[in-house]
Amino acid sequence: MAYNREEALRYHSEGRKGKVEVIPTKPCYTAQELSLAYTPGVAEPCREIEKNDDDVYKYTAKGNLVAVVSNGTAVLGLGDIGPHAGKPVMEGKGVLFKRFADIDVFDIELKTHDPKEVIRAVQLLEPTFGGINLEDIKAPECFEIEEELIKTMNIPVFHDDQHGTAIISCAALINAAMVAEKDLSKIKLVVSGAGAAAVACCKMYIAAGVKVENISMFDTKGHINKKRTDLNKYKTMFAQDVVYKDLADGMKGADVFIGLSKGNILSKEMVKSMNKNPIVFAMANPDPEISYEDGVDARNDIIMATGRSDYPNQVNNVLGFPFIFRGAMDVRAKKINEEMKMAATQALAKLAREKVPEAVLNAYGGKEFSFGQEYIIPKPFDPRVLWYVAPAVAKAAMDTGVARLPIEDWTAYKEQLQERLGFSTEIIRVMVHKAQKSPKKIVYPEGEEEKIIRAANVVYDENIAQPILLGNEKIITTRIQDLGFDMKKFEIVDPEKSNKVDLYAEEFYKKRQRKGITPRDAKILMKEPNYFGSMMLKLGDADALLGGLTYHYPQTIRPALQCIGVRDGLKVVAGMYIVIIKRRVFFFADTTVNVDPTAEQLAEIAISAAESAKQFDIVPKIAMLSFSNFGSALYPQSIKVANAVKIVKETRPDLIIDGEMQADTAVVPERLEKEFPFSTLKGSANVLIFPNLEAGNIAYKLFQRLTDATVIGPVLLGMKKPVHVIQRGDTVRDIVNMTAVAVVEAKDGK
Repeated sequence: MAYNREEALRYHSEGRKGKVEVIPTKPCYTAQELSLAYTPGVAEPCREIEKNDDDVYKYTAKGNLVAVVSNGTAVLGLGDIGPHAGKPVMEGKGVLFKRFADIDVFDIELKTHDPKEVIRAVQLLEPTFGGINLEDIKAPECFEIEEELIKTMNIPVFHDDQHGTAIISCAALINAAMVAEKDLSKIKLVVSGAGAAAVACCKMYIAAGVKVENISMFDTKGHINKKRTDLNKYKTMFAQDVVYKDLADGMKGADVFIGLSKGNILSKEMVKSMNKNPIVFAMANPDPEISYEDGVDARNDIIMATGRSDYPNQVNNVLGFPFIFRGAMDVRAKKINEEMKMAATQALAKLAREKVPEAVLNAYGGKEFSFGQEYIIPKPFDPRVLWYVAPAVAKAAMDTGVARLPIEDWTAYKEQLQERLGFSTEIIRVMVHKAQKSPKKIVYPEGEEEKIIRAANVVYDENIAQPILLGNEKIITTRIQDLGFDMKKFEIVDPEKSNKVDLYAEEFYKKRQRKGITPRDAKILMKEPNYFGSMMLKLGDADALLGGLTYHYPQTIRPALQCIGVRDGLKVVAGMYIVIIKRRVFFFADTTVNVDPTAEQLAEIAISAAESAKQFDIVPKIAMLSFSNFGSALYPQSIKVANAVKIVKETRPDLIIDGEMQADTAVVPERLEKEFPFSTLKGSANVLIFPNLEAGNIAYKLFQRLTDATVIGPVLLGMKKPVHVIQRGDTVRDIVNMTAVAVVEAKDGK
């Protein structure tokens, strides 16, 4: 990706300097909390750890803390720039650990070139950290340092410059050979570079099936062969009997080129001299050994990878180290062994062969890609890497006897990993699990839309629902075929041709004949997907409806209200958003329907929102919001809210509710307890009922735009049968999630 120098410097210097900070995970605002965080309360976990050393993982952050250690002798493509100049890179590594695997990091820069001093310094760090990531240490010292630390320490030690590139490029090589129809045991492989990464890569390729005698390695002095007397022990293992006079000579008839050296040393002519379906991994950064443009220009049958994000097949170490450490640390592995590295390789290779979800396509500009010449390795922003690689590494650790905390429930572990990427996945997963137990028929009025078709495909595959697509049958069929989906998964109904139109029109006319609808009007309306879908729901031909992707909000709600109506016992429908921020879940209502509800309507909205919260397995605690706290400002608006509280308490004494109260009173338990100890609401409220549409709509949109909150919805409350509105900007996963909500609502008959 393009950037300019000023932009990069500003990114690192604006505001709080650098890229990381330490944030406490426990509160420390009161004298009581201070006594727990430090003296005297801190003595209790100290005593427990003294009795049982493993309890350090129970009472401290050690189990989720990695040290990124460097002496700055081989930083990126900058060379030996020293520990201070290398610190921005180490901070960046910490950001990646946290972003992709929720692992905390301290970066440790050591002012020494002596490998023995590095070894001793890291050994002394073992009580603090659950893992050590060695970074940007030059070869051959890095080999000695890592080997000794692995031998002498009981926590995972991993030199990413060696093994990260090896693991990821090996996964790419496995898949590239598959695409090129080449046998790994027979390929001729040429390597430019003989440093830490090159040696580790070749060892990994050999473990995957490449023959050592078929590897031709080149360093700055030329081809590594048995006639040379200047080779260290790491290069000697790749010395060949044959002697190539230069790289061009070695490239003739080669199947694979691996570049881990410097830019622009591989010519088009060299690529043209390679075997059929050549595999070229030009991984020097920022300038590859041959540019992507020159590579594909030289050979149209080339399978090419680089270290750059602006071309296909990026070999990026971020696909490896966060997830390898995650899996290793989750089973408290004593080390990261070769079996664990190969498990990560195979997991990455397998993931690249899976169908790419829409969320990943969106992260990369919506461009379609699938396993093949231009997609042999997963993308860095594919969230699935976490729960593919980490479990594979953890299982390999268990199988090889280096794990100290075995995983027993792999499904629960996968879900725990998904949870690390955001609590929103957890709350939705509750609904998905419930939906999967009893899938229902879901009708999508906008069945011609690609997003809807993609979502319907996922819904079917994940056994969440049985999708029904409304629209022009020919258009829908063509789009399903273009996407490569199985037609058998979809029920397609064309309202223009359906034999149910007359029946639906007749039933709709009966319901609306005293509301200005004629038989002719009814028949015309039934050919509109929103009306047709709503009548399907009304007459039991579907169990729930999801629409609104291409319509304005009222265009979806109005047909549903006219055809289906409000649930028995209720007089209003309402809109609710689920707002998740810092792992706290709130239900906001009404945010989309009622402009100025009465006290009675507010009470109904509160009850409906509480029932919806229960479907997510959350005990509702309702706060009726106002600008007043329990009569502190007597105005018609606040009195209305107070009256609504009375109505709910009388009609539903089983619900936890209080108000009227200000928003901060509702969500700050300390304030509520201190200033209003009489309140029946204890702790923080999680169902927030706004006094009017203006307040509710403003609140959720501010959260959505100005915070890092996850906002899910709107969920339509109070309909006789489940109808939910999706928004124009919703992703396929958003639509799938709302489908799960609708299925559970249909299952519960609410």
